[in-house]
Amino acid sequence: MARIVILGCAGAGKSTLGRKLSERTGAPFICLDEIWWRHGADAVAFRAEMTRLHADEAWVSDGNFAGATFDVRLPRATLVVWLDRPRAHCALRAVTRLFPKDAEHGLTRLPEVLRFIWNFERINRPRIEALRMRHAPDVPVLRLRGDRDLAAFLGSQP
Repeated sequence: MARIVILGCAGAGKSTLGRKLSERTGAPFICLDEIWWRHGADAVAFRAEMTRLHADEAWVSDGNFAGATFDVRLPRATLVVWLDRPRAHCALRAVTRLFPKDAEHGLTRLPEVLRFIWNFERINRPRIEALRMRHAPDVPVLRLRGDRDLAAFLGSQP
């Protein structure tokens, strides 16, 4: 069974792809942001639930949380999908999240999120890659850069 970890910058579309993959494959979707928010940033509760959910035989898991989750998720993963979207794409998606009623990022957090996006390639990606290589150097990595790559990948799933 597939166990897929989706990585990428904030606003890259990790959750959107995760939900679509879950629908397509029938594997449960695990959204780390939702687990984190549900536990009010309680790291112990977050890690306990995350560990329990990733013990299943099939899942699609989105989110980085590299230092807190890679030791559990990556050794069990059968595929890592990196969403390599342009910075402008990610920033636009972050801004558009402000407008729906169930917005994940409030206006007060927008500067923080945009700063994260701006610095992702320089600061976060190297950290994430180093931890990925430590915990799962042999797990295949698929890099998806644009809508065509995403469509082709989704179309290839059972």
